[in-house]
Amino acid sequence: MVTIQKSTLSFLSDLKKNNNREWFSANRNRYNEAKANFEVFVQAVIDEIIKFDPILKGLEAKTCMYRINRDIRFSNDKTIYKTYMGAFIVKGGKNNGDKFAGYYIHAEPGNSSMVAGGAYVPPMPWLTAIRKKIDGQSKRFHKILDNKDLKDYFGDIEGEKLKSAPKGFPKDHPDIELLKMKSYLVSKLFSDREFTSEGIFDIILKGCKAMKPLNDFLNDY
Repeated sequence: MVTIQKSTLSFLSDLKKNNNREWFSANRNRYNEAKANFEVFVQAVIDEIIKFDPILKGLEAKTCMYRINRDIRFSNDKTIYKTYMGAFIVKGGKNNGDKFAGYYIHAEPGNSSMVAGGAYVPPMPWLTAIRKKIDGQSKRFHKILDNKDLKDYFGDIEGEKLKSAPKGFPKDHPDIELLKMKSYLVSKLFSDREFTSEGIFDIILKGCKAMKPLNDFLNDY
């Protein structure tokens, strides 16, 4: 059974306390082992997702995984390394995250690991298309959101919202709270113990299956 090793979260925990090049260089072997463990896990998840979402056929984990180095060019936070590992499983890999909804796996110590999915801050043309689709296919969207599998696993859809109605929609629209959203996401957090358990693979796969109808709706634009 493919699992997330405790040593992977342990490395990330230690990195948080020693976020500098000297420590990272001295612990590069630990990083390589953690990265390899996460990559194997993500690939195994992809291989199973393909069985119910065949559009992802041929997708490789390495094209879905984010770099450990932070982009600090325009940030006040000059911390060099991310203290988590993430992978966005989506058609074409992570670089298509602004084009398609997908499945996200996140490994972070401190009970912050998660499985998530949907559309994160989609560009305006896509966001507008989603809002128009919600407006035109309200019953279908609510059926997806109220599906027992999705609801029991993730709870309610989430995402930052506009303070007022988006352009082109009345303030009293029956779905105004959904239309005001700037992202359409679902997520489930895991404790460190859960995330490194033998059953986490099946648990994450169950979440991916539950969110597929939502991703399908968001991607059909």
